[in-house]
Amino acid sequence: MIEKAKAIDLLVVGAGPAGLAAAIAAKKAGVMDLMVLEREEEPGGILNQCIHNGFGLHRFREELTGPEYAQRDIREARDLGIPVRCGTMVLDITPDKEVTLVSREKGLEIFRARAVILAMGCRERPRGALAIPGTRPAGVFSAGTAQKIVNMMGYMPGHDVVILGSGDIGLIMARRMTLQGAKVRACVELMPYSSGLNRNIVQCLDDYEIPLMLSHTVIDVKGRGRVESVTIARVGEDRLPIPGTEQEIPCDTLLLSVGLIPENELSLGIGVTISATTQGPVVDNRFQTNVPGVFACGNVLHVHDLVDFVSAESTQAGEAAARYLGGYEDTGATEVRVVDGPGIRGTVPQRLLLPQGEIGEGLEMMFRPDRVYNNCFLTIKAGEAVLVSQRRRILTPGEMATAKLSPQLLETLRNEKELRLEITAEKQVS
Repeated sequence: MIEKAKAIDLLVVGAGPAGLAAAIAAKKAGVMDLMVLEREEEPGGILNQCIHNGFGLHRFREELTGPEYAQRDIREARDLGIPVRCGTMVLDITPDKEVTLVSREKGLEIFRARAVILAMGCRERPRGALAIPGTRPAGVFSAGTAQKIVNMMGYMPGHDVVILGSGDIGLIMARRMTLQGAKVRACVELMPYSSGLNRNIVQCLDDYEIPLMLSHTVIDVKGRGRVESVTIARVGEDRLPIPGTEQEIPCDTLLLSVGLIPENELSLGIGVTISATTQGPVVDNRFQTNVPGVFACGNVLHVHDLVDFVSAESTQAGEAAARYLGGYEDTGATEVRVVDGPGIRGTVPQRLLLPQGEIGEGLEMMFRPDRVYNNCFLTIKAGEAVLVSQRRRILTPGEMATAKLSPQLLETLRNEKELRLEITAEKQVS
């Protein structure tokens, strides 16, 4: 028998870096009645299996491993008395914020929250989504799964490796597998550019003489019980294999690093509007979704390349949730829609709410370019009027880019309905 729904002010779904940062910020802002829910047995999220360094350079001004970075937030949450319930799966969230969850210790429970922060993170795109021809032998893993097998379970998934896709996890696993004694034959990327950070290309491929084969893809997987080889081919501008360019590479393992997808099944159940571009919730500059009192942050909102940015964004979401619970409501706020112009993909936030009174601080928007741009201009427009046109030396899809809006610029938007970001070859002036 299920007990009556228990009342709570704030529930945070996910105890990775996003959920922990949001909960810490909310608690510091005065929210006393809150809880963090985590389906894994330990808090920390994906950072627990990321034993390489490179985390925390922006936030802590020092280089940490993933577990070290996570532990700082875990410790602070504990010191603040924030309850983090691990081994707890959230099954459903209704539009009126009734949350159904299940755990081994408590069984089935229902909470009625006044506010919810979605921080479920993301998952890897599976092989099935790629429709690669060939047999279905053992030895095909997502890069994140291979990372968990090596770093947390202590096993080697294979010894002769080809990596499809050049996302950051794939690049990092190219180095990790090499250090563990495997031979990484190549990192094969469909696009004419890498989707990972440049520093990871240098440190994980170049330093170990692992070839990065751009504009190539895997067109066949061979093997019965185990992968025996893969066939790769060059692709044209239409992303289709070019006949006559096939090359067979002997290997026993194929790792897939072909993109991440926000975990938004719960979001859809609530009725949250999902962006077709980011595949995460559509939010305003307070990280609130179209459902009042439901906020989203971290990789469930849009896939980040640095955890430091996840923490900064989630801190803002936690503070915004605290203001919501405190009764803050600006009914006269002006809403401005944010639109992706040429060269821009997935700007967050997608809506700006400008308060009636003084704007106060500016805000920062994040986006990715749709391809590599050199010596270009980031142009921000309201209608046909150019508000800002800034030179950018390089913009690449593998690295999140930002556009800062000053309080003065935001003031000029009060009579506008739409803000547009564009990437142009020349500086634009109105």
